[in-house]
Amino acid sequence: MGHSAVVSSDGPVRNTADEVSRIVEQSKELQDSATSLISRTSEEEASLRQRALALRSNIKMLRSFIASSLKKGNLDPKNAAKMIEELTRVNFALNEGDASAYLPCKSHGRFLRMLLGPINVRANRKDVQLKVKEEYNNFRDTTAYLFLLFPSLLLVLRTWMWNGCFPALPVQLYQAWLLFLYTGLSFRENILRVNGSDIRPWWIYHHYCAMTMALISLTWEIEREPECAQKQKGIQLFLKWAIMQGIAMLLQNKYQRQRLYTRIALGKARRMDVVWGETAGVEGQLWFLCPMLFVLQVFEGYVGVLLLKTAMVGVISEWQVVTCGVLLITMAVGNFANTVETLLLKSRFKAKMKKGMVGWLCIHVWVRLDDGGVRS
Repeated sequence: MGHSAVVSSDGPVRNTADEVSRIVEQSKELQDSATSLISRTSEEEASLRQRALALRSNIKMLRSFIASSLKKGNLDPKNAAKMIEELTRVNFALNEGDASAYLPCKSHGRFLRMLLGPINVRANRKDVQLKVKEEYNNFRDTTAYLFLLFPSLLLVLRTWMWNGCFPALPVQLYQAWLLFLYTGLSFRENILRVNGSDIRPWWIYHHYCAMTMALISLTWEIEREPECAQKQKGIQLFLKWAIMQGIAMLLQNKYQRQRLYTRIALGKARRMDVVWGETAGVEGQLWFLCPMLFVLQVFEGYVGVLLLKTAMVGVISEWQVVTCGVLLITMAVGNFANTVETLLLKSRFKAKMKKGMVGWLCIHVWVRLDDGGVRS
């Protein structure tokens, strides 16, 4: 009877062993299939990459041929313009479609390598790239309201509760938030550039400077009594400038993004492009936003000069004051120069287009072909 019990218990054990063996075999088959798929995918990606590079090379060769033929008079200007338009469409489709994932991407830069190491942040699918851009726009929208709210709240509390003097903790919390903000913007903008956005390098460097200034400000001792109103004048002006900056960010996010969508629909901008700090929209926006941007830049430089002045006269002679003053002046000059450069490029482009200079149009389109799209 004991023997029969042992025999009856062998059945479930054998079934379990067979099930384990079957699972092991399925695991091996799955691993082999995955390895084979990855190998085939890598080969297909390499083939697509070669074809994409060859297509881009052919576009450049045709560009050079049309240019030389047009100069020699062997090609009718109307036919040249038509062929240029077709090449532009092909190039735009190449850079905006799914095939763009197989084109060489921009360098990741030291900032991304320092934070992430040698990790590729280039998205292979266009919908993922657009999701990155959407997240960046949402981040800008949220921080624009906070950029306006926090300094306004500090200035109100200074008058109503703090007897005209800022306590150290709220100001340092605001500076810590600025460090988070500019670090987040720099991180996102570097990723956008890798994924094909046209953000100018200066605006990323500008956020590096702002990030450095916010970090240094955290070590800056907030002076109170006596004469705290004079010692904290630089903080007051900076907060007022931040309120103006918040208003400008809200206007840019609302009006200029609408204009950007129109330019994308017309093929004058890429879907991964974003609103720059100096971007000018339609004519009415230009007359309204540009003066405000110039006022912001002058005010930013004025706050920097004031900080240097307070250090020179001995009111606050700490090294943080001098460094923050220099950074503010540097950012103001760089922003002003980039704004003026952009406006000049736009005015030249419009003047050339009005004259109908086909030759110049060819050159303009050919240059933009290298950048992956026509942008005015």
